[in-house]
Amino acid sequence: MSDVINVDFLFATLRMATPLLFAAMGGLLSERSGVMNIALEGLMLIGAFTAVAGTHYLHDPWLGLLCAVVAAGAGGAVHAFWCITLRADQIVAGTAINLLGLGTTAFLIQQIWGRAGQTGSVEKLPTIGHGLSVLVPIAFVLVPVIHYLLFVTKPGLRIQAAGEHPRAAESVGIPVPLYRYACVIASGVLAGLGGAALSIGDLSFFTREMTQGRGFIALAAVIFGNWTPFGTLGATLLFAASQAFQIRAQAAGLGISKDLLLALPYVLTLVAIAGVVRRSRPPAGLGQHATD
Repeated sequence: MSDVINVDFLFATLRMATPLLFAAMGGLLSERSGVMNIALEGLMLIGAFTAVAGTHYLHDPWLGLLCAVVAAGAGGAVHAFWCITLRADQIVAGTAINLLGLGTTAFLIQQIWGRAGQTGSVEKLPTIGHGLSVLVPIAFVLVPVIHYLLFVTKPGLRIQAAGEHPRAAESVGIPVPLYRYACVIASGVLAGLGGAALSIGDLSFFTREMTQGRGFIALAAVIFGNWTPFGTLGATLLFAASQAFQIRAQAAGLGISKDLLLALPYVLTLVAIAGVVRRSRPPAGLGQHATD
C-alpha cells in the first residue's frame, strides 16, 4: 500500500483536483445565482478542445488557454440565454450544451486533423514542478477568492439574493437577470479553464470524451459541499483522491479488480451524494425566475 499512498499520490491528487475544482467553482457561482447548471461537462469539453485547437493554430499554449476561456464563456452565454431570457427548462438546456460539446468536438477533430477520436500533439502549459501545471495553484487560490466574493462583497450578497429569493430581490431593485447572466457566463469560463487543465495542462492533446464525467462529478462536489466554496473544495479533493488512488493502484498492480478500480470515483460520488443529499440545502430560488 505504501507504493500507492505516498508523496506522489498527493501530487496526483492535486493534479486530478484541478480541473474538477475549476468546474465546481463555476457550477457553484451559477447555482448560487439560481440557475441549475448540468452543462459543466459540455463546457469542459469545449474548453479542452479549443485549448488544443488554439494552441495548434496560434503556436502558443497561453493563447490556446485564452481560446478555451472565450469559447467556453460563449457556451455559458448560450446556456444563460436559453435559461434566463427564453426561460427554457434548465435541465434540458444543460443537456443540450453537453450534447453540443460532445458532438461538435468529435466532428471538428475529424475536420481539422483528419482522424477520428484524437487530435495531434501541441505544446503544453508550463509546469511548477512534480508534473503540476501552472493552473494548479490558480485553481486553489480561486476558492478563497470566491468565498470572499460571495460572503463579503455587495455583488456576492446580491448573487445570493438572486439565488435565494429572486422575486424579492427584483422588488428591491436588484437586477437578477444581470447577475445570473454574469454567473452563468463565469461558470462557462471556469469550466473552460478546467477543460484546458486536462488537455494542455496535464496532457498535450484532446481525445473524444476526455472529460469522462468530470463535469458531473464537479456538480456533485458542489452538492456534497453544500453550495459553499470550502465545502466544495473538500469534496473535490475527496473525489480527486479516489481517482488518483485508482490510477496508482492499477500501476502498482494491487490485487483489486480493474473494473472496480475504474468505477471507484463514480461509486464514491454516488455514495457521497446519497449520504448528504437530505442534509444539503440548495439555494431556495434555484430554478425559479425572478418574475412570472
